[in-house]
Amino acid sequence: MRVAPSPALPQQTAAEQVRSVLARALSLSLTLDGRTYDLLGAHTIGARGRITLHPPADTPLSDHLSRAPRGGLDARIDLTDIAPTALRDRVRARVTLTGRLAPATPGGLGSLRLALARATLRTGTGVQEVAPGAYTLAAPDPLALEEAALLTHLADAHADLVSDLVVLAGSRLPHGVVRTLPLAIDRHAVSLRCEYGEGHCDLRLLFPGEARDATEAGDMVRRLLTAPRCAHHHDHH
Repeated sequence: MRVAPSPALPQQTAAEQVRSVLARALSLSLTLDGRTYDLLGAHTIGARGRITLHPPADTPLSDHLSRAPRGGLDARIDLTDIAPTALRDRVRARVTLTGRLAPATPGGLGSLRLALARATLRTGTGVQEVAPGAYTLAAPDPLALEEAALLTHLADAHADLVSDLVVLAGSRLPHGVVRTLPLAIDRHAVSLRCEYGEGHCDLRLLFPGEARDATEAGDMVRRLLTAPRCAHHHDHH
């Protein structure tokens, strides 16, 4: 008799992860013609993930763009997703977007829009390419903008709850954990970083259902402790 494979645990797609990183990013790095500019609070994400840059006037970047050809410039945008809690290794993901950067309005020299050609997501589990079509159709996780507040509140006000959640891993979590902190949360699960004297492992605890907002996410975390069984996995680093 053939045994059916176990279903994959629910998780964000690579395209959703990219969109989530962009949704909560406050800064990015822009590379044009081999020169890199760090931009803080100078971009917006519009419908279908449209990326528009709003570079400050009277800067080297503005001078660079004023000399650009009419059709725009090949550009690379890099974003780093950093955990809001005080982990040892806080970088959770890196996103690279490449494409053509041109004025958002014909003949304009103010806002710039990226025509996306390629998106790459790098995490601790590997590198994934995201096609422009998949990026456009994806949406950020519904908790993306509230994630930082949720995780810092869990770490600062509910350390006892975090300790209780770690127990759910049972015997599959190696001995020697010296500290555990919230790492990430999305509509499907909450992830914890379990640190050892050297190295760490990440524990992902699957919610009993999907969380559509911060209130439901809090309820789901509490329900994990009362659910009879809980799906989870952990990765070692």
